Amino acid sequence: MPALAPEAAEATSTAASGIAAVPGFGWLRKPFGARAPEAAPAPAATPPGVVDAPAPAAPVAPVTTAPSPAAFPAPAPTPAPAPSPASVPSTVSAPAPAPAERKGWLDRLKSGLRKTGTSITTVFTGTKIDDALYEELEEALLMADTGVKATTHLLEDLKRRVKEAKATDPAAVKGLLADALADLLRPLEKSLVVGRYTPTVIMVAGVNGAGKTTSIGKLTKHLADEGAGVLLAAADTFRAAAREQLGVWADRNTVEIVSQEGGDPAAVSFDAVTAGKARGKDVVLVDTAGRLPTQLHLMQELQKIKRVVTKADATAPHEVLLVIDGNTGQNALAQVRSFDDALQLTGLIVTKLDGTAKGGVLAAIAQERPIPVYFIGVGEKLEDLETFNAREFAQALLS
Repeated sequence: MPALAPEAAEATSTAASGIAAVPGFGWLRKPFGARAPEAAPAPAATPPGVVDAPAPAAPVAPVTTAPSPAAFPAPAPTPAPAPSPASVPSTVSAPAPAPAERKGWLDRLKSGLRKTGTSITTVFTGTKIDDALYEELEEALLMADTGVKATTHLLEDLKRRVKEAKATDPAAVKGLLADALADLLRPLEKSLVVGRYTPTVIMVAGVNGAGKTTSIGKLTKHLADEGAGVLLAAADTFRAAAREQLGVWADRNTVEIVSQEGGDPAAVSFDAVTAGKARGKDVVLVDTAGRLPTQLHLMQELQKIKRVVTKADATAPHEVLLVIDGNTGQNALAQVRSFDDALQLTGLIVTKLDGTAKGGVLAAIAQERPIPVYFIGVGEKLEDLETFNAREFAQALLS
């Protein structure tokens, strides 16, 4: 029995290394992976103290295990964890292409935020730092949907930084603003953890047209590529072709889907979570119908879906995500408030940060309703959905 422990530990470390080696999409991780190395040394310590343990493991060659020196060929397999370090270097080398992929994505993010960034950075083309500069910057930030509270906070923080740095060049103020913005956005920077619960139930909500179902499809793709068992719940039973759209993603990613034509959304969600538990799935993604926060009866239905999911699994839903359109400006903040009051959101996905999007709304969210932003999207392609990084976003906005 002890001999099985190294193998289990090795399998665990291999699985963990496979997850850590995600190129360019580094959010997927199982929290138990870090404990696997601790389990590996423990069995290594037992063979010296318990000589009888190798003896049962040695029935394969009873004659050779009788001598105690020959019993040490059994520890020779224990260097089998040594190959696992060999897999770790491959894990370290695998992310090597990630910077190039990340750079390409950052270029697309900068391109998407260029309109907003240009209106802000033109403020720093003057020759001196004075009240006129701060007034222009205040107007530019408000036009970028940063909001009054976040704009006031940023200006006060910026003035303090300029004073401490004794800056005299407007160009230097731009860098200090990027630092202030990054610090404001940092509380939104958090990773989505999959694997703490089996299955991890993720409920996704949003208004019509925000890119909710497409974002679910992209997440499904990344999860499936990493070997996670995913089950989709088509709880959007109102919108025409909603089930078909989610079904296309399910077929494309070869994952299972639970759906009912014209069925009750809460019932579909309950069946999906129950099926996910029975089939040993890693993740259950529940796609709910798009709705406006002003539609009270539909918001109450969302609350019902959440309650019914909890009946299927007392710990679920483990994540409640809201997908918001980056083009909607301050309306996105209103959506966050309403959905958070109704569902107690755990994370956000901000989509369509390309074209005319004004990225300042993230500053408003950070100031007034700091809910973690797990992902941001800059297009329709699979690689256009990435993890949120406060420093990268601030630099892209002010590039």
